[in-house]
Amino acid sequence: MVQSLNTKIDLTVKATAFTGLSEYGNIIIGDKAFEFYHQHDPRKYIQIPWNEVNYVTASVLLGGRWIPRYSIKTKKNGIYTFASKDPKKVLKAIRVYVDGQKMVRSLGFFDVLKRAFFRKNKKK
Repeated sequence: MVQSLNTKIDLTVKATAFTGLSEYGNIIIGDKAFEFYHQHDPRKYIQIPWNEVNYVTASVLLGGRWIPRYSIKTKKNGIYTFASKDPKKVLKAIRVYVDGQKMVRSLGFFDVLKRAFFRKNKKK
């Protein structure tokens, strides 16, 4: 059995981790780390200590009324993407431990197109 990094739990939510295939389980946000535990297989888990979080990106749609998924970029191990039952509650709980400057919105569909087609060439 895996040992939790947290000593105090702030929030527990049902969630999906997108790691190749979709993994279903629970997200636990506590004082030391962001943790995801698979609902059936105890060997499948993700533990991200707060000092390892580089930034948190949220996909915000419909003017902030819907957040389908969010991702956590770590300093060493890459990007982990999650979706949960109540993403606004999860992001508010993360904001307690992660600086607000490190929490950003992801680019929208049209923003990506603007960057692709209307980028000014600075090479001369």
